[in-house]
Amino acid sequence: PYAFKVSAAYPNPFNPTTRISFAIPADTDVSISVYNLQGREVVSLANQSYDAGYHSVIWNADTHSSGVYFVKMVAGSYVNTQKLMLVK
Repeated sequence: PYAFKVSAAYPNPFNPTTRISFAIPADTDVSISVYNLQGREVVSLANQSYDAGYHSVIWNADTHSSGVYFVKMVAGSYVNTQKLMLVK
């Protein structure tokens, strides 16, 4: 990949798992966290170094309640946030 990119989570809305795919153009530390509507972090999906290329993480929200969540990816100076909807 030539640039940082986060694909739309699939499926969304989801129950109980969704996949977040992302691309990074160079080896870098990546942090992916899920937040609730109050802005509290409910789970950290990734917090490690990734090689350049295409990757994905899966969130199993089996223990969380239905509602709207936000997934935030930080990789170097790149920051992206997207909305997820968990429907049980």
